[in-house]
Amino acid sequence: MAALELKNIMKTFGPNQVIHGINLSIADGEFVVFVGPSGCGKSTLLRMIAGLEEISGGQLSIGGRVANGLSPKERNIAMVFQSYALYPQMTVAENMAFSLMLEKRPKTEIKTKVEAAASTLKLTELLDRRPSQLSGGQRQRVAIGRAIVRNPQVFLLDEPLSNLDAALRSETRVELSELHHRLGTTMVYVTHDQVEAMTMADKIVVLNGGRIEQVGTPMELYNCPLNTFVAGFIGSPKMNFIKGAWAAQNGAHVVGIRPEHVAAAGDDRLWTGTVSLVERLGSNTIMHVRVPEVGSLIANLDGQREYAVGEAVGLKPDRKHLHLFDETGKTIDRNNKMSAA
Repeated sequence: MAALELKNIMKTFGPNQVIHGINLSIADGEFVVFVGPSGCGKSTLLRMIAGLEEISGGQLSIGGRVANGLSPKERNIAMVFQSYALYPQMTVAENMAFSLMLEKRPKTEIKTKVEAAASTLKLTELLDRRPSQLSGGQRQRVAIGRAIVRNPQVFLLDEPLSNLDAALRSETRVELSELHHRLGTTMVYVTHDQVEAMTMADKIVVLNGGRIEQVGTPMELYNCPLNTFVAGFIGSPKMNFIKGAWAAQNGAHVVGIRPEHVAAAGDDRLWTGTVSLVERLGSNTIMHVRVPEVGSLIANLDGQREYAVGEAVGLKPDRKHLHLFDETGKTIDRNNKMSAA
């Protein structure tokens, strides 16, 4: 296992700079998720850590050793890609053993490591099968097993679940989290899916345009976003943003309120609007409402609610959970604002 230290890491492609001075510390054994929209630089940053992309500036350290000039093999890092990249003519056992065979490790050592990894990943009964005989989730576990047998210092995972259907993604997400707890190895995981980030990470790194917007635990980012970008990216459904007179009354250019903090209301309503869409999920109901004073709002309500499109409804925000932002999109510190008043 090893800690990672990124100091002023930069990447340019010709005249274009795509990674702008990244500073980040990843502790030994930590599960860190890079999250952000397409093109934000998260996969490029991961490939720079792996040694698959040259670092244009700054310093990368792995386990206390400067790694800028090291080849991928010398970094003792294992990478799992979006595509499974399994050899179709080989069995599961042969695919998992392939890197060790190239290193000419003893057959007994290879057998022991493959069997141990297969047991960890619940693949023991599948070792004699070929990739074509496996489900997508099983193939991804084989790809992860191929990395485990190398006993790397750091696991790098580049959107490993994006090719799976929704049910398999959820199942494999749980398996990866459990695997991290069992191995205790440093893991860096790239995804554009903020639900994956929230449910798996010890620490989330939100990237945008090759820069870090915020670093923190999932609940730190959910409860205390530093700006409108993070506030809108973290959380599902995404945060409501309100401008205009009501925002100004609350001392902000923009006021954010999460859908789960907007309640259906009767006489104590703040707004009255018209239902434009109802998403019934069983455990909760997501209601989209057009409110003349503030625009479209989303309310995430507990349980099964029988609202109809076109129906008039009352809404009330939980004022304890308002997020205030200034003209630049940065969070306004409500405590300092109250102290100044």
